[in-house]
Amino acid sequence: MPSKEIISTENAPKAIGPYSQGVRAGDFVFVSGQIPIDPATGNIIEGGIRAQTRRVLENLSAVLEAAGSSLDNVVRTTIYLASMGDYAAVNEVYGEFFQGSKPARATVEVSRLPKDVDVEIDAIAVVDSGSGR
Repeated sequence: MPSKEIISTENAPKAIGPYSQGVRAGDFVFVSGQIPIDPATGNIIEGGIRAQTRRVLENLSAVLEAAGSSLDNVVRTTIYLASMGDYAAVNEVYGEFFQGSKPARATVEVSRLPKDVDVEIDAIAVVDSGSGR
């Protein structure tokens, strides 16, 4: 049976409910949905959807790194948007973070997100083979 490890890092926002930032199970890392919270201040990032998407992806990256993985090893993401009108802007920033082999993805518009933010992204990744974890 694969082992299960709870992933936690100060470089991403603390969970705002009864869940973990991420869970490593065997060779996979499951990262909980990240929203545009600055982990240093606990505040929602201002500056529009591009700045918020950038912060979300930086938060995802921090959890992945804590688990021995990286954005390069993401195999699937789900993007949750408060407005599909932000789709093009989110894609623009998303493309900056995923330039090589791009993960599978779903994007959905939802009626509301935690803390009334405009974007949330979760991810599934594989662990770096050389991580030694």
